[in-house]
Amino acid sequence: MAFAVEALASNPAFFGAVLNYARGMVSMYVENPRLASIFASQQRWLMAQAGIALHHDRDPADASSGLYSGRFIGYVVANGIASRNTAAAFIQEMVAYRFARYAAAPPNRRNRTLEPTEAALDYLWKWMRAHLAILDALDAGARLETLGDDQDGFGRLQSTLACGLVGNDRVRRPGPTFDLFTWVNSGGVVMDDLFSRIATFDPHAERLAIGPVSPGDLSDRFMISKTHLKRIFGKAALLGTMGWERSPGRGEVWLSKAFIREYWDYQAEKFALIDHAFDSVFAQARRQTAPVAFERAPALTAALT
Repeated sequence: MAFAVEALASNPAFFGAVLNYARGMVSMYVENPRLASIFASQQRWLMAQAGIALHHDRDPADASSGLYSGRFIGYVVANGIASRNTAAAFIQEMVAYRFARYAAAPPNRRNRTLEPTEAALDYLWKWMRAHLAILDALDAGARLETLGDDQDGFGRLQSTLACGLVGNDRVRRPGPTFDLFTWVNSGGVVMDDLFSRIATFDPHAERLAIGPVSPGDLSDRFMISKTHLKRIFGKAALLGTMGWERSPGRGEVWLSKAFIREYWDYQAEKFALIDHAFDSVFAQARRQTAPVAFERAPALTAALT
């Protein structure tokens, strides 16, 4: 059985695991900042997921299927992800940075089929495996083992998940502070970095201190304007969801319970969608492995609390 959102959103062990996940996402960004920046804002992340899903859903017998500019732009606009111009610019950028390329033998002259490059697919594999590893740790499951190197299974999993992500308002609009970060380029990884600094997690605390935070350091590491970053921090402070122990920019930074709840609920929704997509694609294998129930993971709970 796949995890329910409520089970993940109410268990501190899950949130502790997510903090480790956040640290992993920051490390993945450092390894390839240009590529990782695609996944570091909500809009670009959804466009990347949608584009790769169109690629995975391609039917060789149907020339109108697959990933090509017109179909991608139409999908993005129809689902309210971005404007036509933004979607077209995204495709051009992916080709320019060699994260996508035109197929060697397009099915017809009208539709120039695109495909993600090995670098883009490898990153998405790592992203997916990081999520599956956390789900496995929570219930002693065998999702990673089941997926293995199954390219076809991964394609079906990714396209199923992308459909769920695009159609889920709680993933796309988790809350006001979350939105401040995730709708700007590299804002998502900045937020992951902030949460990765939580050393001791107390779900009942109104605020959690995360230590000093340098906007200049974050700007340099994550390719985001220092001025823009300060503006985001200022807006979050006005919302009362982030601030400094002393004057703005001085002393330790704290995150509010409300902000932590937004991040937690978002992650619970996303992980549940991933698990349900996995269950849909690999249902028979899941029944054979029969993982233990979520509540029966005492070793993990002890390690994370």
